[in-house]
Amino acid sequence: MKKFTVNVKIDRPIGYKDEFGTVYPVNYGFVEGVIAGDGEEQDVYIISKEINEELVVFEGEVVAVIYRKDDIEDKWVATKIGEKLSRKEIKKSVEFLEQYFDSEIKMLE
Repeated sequence: MKKFTVNVKIDRPIGYKDEFGTVYPVNYGFVEGVIAGDGEEQDVYIISKEINEELVVFEGEVVAVIYRKDDIEDKWVATKIGEKLSRKEIKKSVEFLEQYFDSEIKMLE
C-alpha cells in the first residue's frame, strides 16, 4: 500500500483526557466519510516531530496502518507531508492506547 494524503478532523487534541483517565500525547481524529471496521469514521493518530500543539484539523500523509488483531478496527498514522517516521517512533507515540491491543504496525511505501 502506498502513502496517501488525508484531511483529519481532530476530536482528541494533545492533552485530551478520556473517561478512563488516559491522556493523549498526540493529536487524534478521524477522516470524514471514510468508514472503518467499527462502522464509525476512520481514526487517525497524528504524529510529528514538529507538531506539539493542539490541532483542530490536519492535512498530512498516511505513512502507516496499525492493524489490531484483537479488534474490529485499524488505525491510520499520519504525519506532515514528506516527514519520515520510523516504526519505533510510531510505536512509542501510540503505546498509550495500543498497549491494550495486539497490534502490528505496517509502514506504507
